[in-house]
Amino acid sequence: MVVQTEFSDDEIDRVFHALAATTRRDILRRTIESEHSVSALAGDYDMSFAAVQKHVAVLEAAGLIVKRAEGRERLVRADPAMIARARALLARYEELWRSRIDRLDELLSQPRAGGGSTPSPTSTDPIQGE
Repeated sequence: MVVQTEFSDDEIDRVFHALAATTRRDILRRTIESEHSVSALAGDYDMSFAAVQKHVAVLEAAGLIVKRAEGRERLVRADPAMIARARALLARYEELWRSRIDRLDELLSQPRAGGGSTPSPTSTDPIQGE
């Protein structure tokens, strides 16, 4: 299976917005483990059914979950392909960050210009020569 990893700016915004709320992250975790009806999801939160439906709608708009109808119920499951895309995006951000840290380490390990030694305090040093 080939996973598309490129995101538009709008898709990135929707994914990060969807993952910004604890309840939505929990719904995503639960739907990764198994498919649930929206009613079953709502039963485990101290909020209205409508509030849980809104959380599910945000996750669905981000593409992180998919809903399907089965009779009168709406079943929700995580979309592993979109989760893989989001993971790849975060891995690219991590790679950028690590390369910056590696570059900083490299710069800090280079000797300073002019011999690389730290000047010793003298009697004219304003702090030491008081």
